Amino acid sequence: MCRSIKTLYNFEPPASQEEIHAAALQFVRKISGFHKPSRANEEAFNRAVDDIARIAGQLLVSLESSAAPKNREDEAAKARARAAQRRP
Repeated sequence: MCRSIKTLYNFEPPASQEEIHAAALQFVRKISGFHKPSRANEEAFNRAVDDIARIAGQLLVSLESSAAPKNREDEAAKARARAAQRRP
């Protein structure tokens, strides 16, 4: 999985539309190989991003969890600690 796509489920506050759209954009960039598509591919690229963002939003709303929602700041601190261990 692309490292820049972050888990969006079970956080308090829930993922915003901007976060969902950013994840969809990263996904489409990864699978298409385009950071920025050509004019010929721009419409298909943007449509894919919008479709994936819409479906991802539906998925996040539909999921159920018995676990308590995670705190964004705590998870970010854990990620920074893991990154620091990887970089001596």
